Amino acid sequence: MFQGTHRPMKYPYTLTAKIAQFPFKYYMQHSWLFKYLLISTFVTIPIFYKIQKLSYSPANVEKWDKIHREMFYGPPDGHH
Repeated sequence: MFQGTHRPMKYPYTLTAKIAQFPFKYYMQHSWLFKYLLISTFVTIPIFYKIQKLSYSPANVEKWDKIHREMFYGPPDGHH
């Protein structure tokens, strides 16, 4: 294994290098917007996940398939 010294890149080209060199601690201490953006992201992820699971449930998909069929092809009894 290589045992060289660790030097930061002059310009981080890859996304991983950019994330590794980002000053998270500084922004958490000095930027209320960054702090609350992270907090709100972690608070809302479970809420949006639950909404997504409910909207793609088999019962809901069948309900909306029925609604769309009636909108595009008319009601089942039809008038034509």
